[in-house]
Amino acid sequence: QVRVVESGGGLVQSGGSLRLSCAASGFTLDWYAVGWFRQAPGEDRKFVARVFRDYDSTDYADSAEGRFTISRDNAKSTVYLQMNKVKPEDAATYYCAAQNSAFGSRFATEYHYWGQGTQVTVST
Repeated sequence: QVRVVESGGGLVQSGGSLRLSCAASGFTLDWYAVGWFRQAPGEDRKFVARVFRDYDSTDYADSAEGRFTISRDNAKSTVYLQMNKVKPEDAATYYCAAQNSAFGSRFATEYHYWGQGTQVTVST
């Protein structure tokens, strides 16, 4: 059975750092592009970052560029999101998604598999 499980969320102080993990099972992660999305209460799910399948290329939302880093470790079937210089507006539930394509997408509807999310809370 396909599983995508996020972890690493929690409370972080504004300006601090946090690393989220996305563990995949039931499929070969290196065949998939992977994206991170986030959703705050009352808001739509928004694109954060993606890592491509065939090469180590990445793409970031403007809100994440320069502060967040997405990476993958296919041997561990895990994708990470390193969050630095966290801002209050980064508070949300973060979701990992996998797509059986070369590049993934910035659009949530195009992904095949989703995790249940991990919550990030930012203190000020």
